[in-house]
Amino acid sequence: MNKYLDIAPEVLSALAAGGPVVALESTIISHGMPYPQNVETALKVEQTIRDAGAVPATIAVIGGRLKAGLSRDEIEHLGKSGRAVAKASRRDLPVLVARGADGATTVTTTMIIAAMAGIKVFATGGIGGVHRGAETTMDISADLEELAQTPVMVICAGAKSILDLGLTLEYLETKGVPVIGYGTEELPAFYTRRSGFRVDYRIDTPEELAAAFRAKMEMGLRGGMLVTNPIPEEYSMDPDRINAAIDQAIAEAAEKGIHGKETTPFLLARIKDITGGDSLASNIQLVLNNARLAAATARCLAG
Repeated sequence: MNKYLDIAPEVLSALAAGGPVVALESTIISHGMPYPQNVETALKVEQTIRDAGAVPATIAVIGGRLKAGLSRDEIEHLGKSGRAVAKASRRDLPVLVARGADGATTVTTTMIIAAMAGIKVFATGGIGGVHRGAETTMDISADLEELAQTPVMVICAGAKSILDLGLTLEYLETKGVPVIGYGTEELPAFYTRRSGFRVDYRIDTPEELAAAFRAKMEMGLRGGMLVTNPIPEEYSMDPDRINAAIDQAIAEAAEKGIHGKETTPFLLARIKDITGGDSLASNIQLVLNNARLAAATARCLAG
């Protein structure tokens, strides 16, 4: 075991028994939602995974320790601290650990720590990707590189619709990352079920997801697998409305000179305000939906 890694007893027991475990990120707690909705949502997602027959492992850096599985107090700490907690990508881990600092894990660092712990399935909201205007800014999320090298299945509601979805798919194709549509041939766009872009393969059952990932691992192929699971129809937002909100938020970010790791938290917060909170409600529901599918897939993979 990595000397910097702490695995919660519940998670360690499940892994030792070959049971189903689902990793969860912590950036959504500290940077993705306001308090107390962030803590309420994190605990609800964990309970959803338990109800579906798997063990949740929320991942973070606490006091310089890589944590696979958090206590309720640790989740509360991240929720109350909010953006005072560092948003930790791959580049940040060495310094945070050396300083004994806290860090909320992105998709990238959740994958890294999950892989260290032996966790194969990870549920999140949406992945990062190629940002609009990346041809001049070179703003490309580290999530895509991590998917290319770290053997974890990531279940999400597609790439966040604040991104250039076409370029994001092209980047993943270049890196050899299979993009699966769960019950769909079209890439979902986080708040909405459709984007106009096709995925690589459609898969309709958790059993087939598990079989595909197992085959990938047994062949020794590098990297992860991206499963895109559309937001439930009843919570999907009107594409014209959400795209108008996104365009407005992106324009405001440009005016304020916001860039890098601050971009996504700013855009999500502004989109929430512009939509009167509807985007936050959709965000919560899509995360719960992904957690249920991840638990079912983890059960099949363990079985």
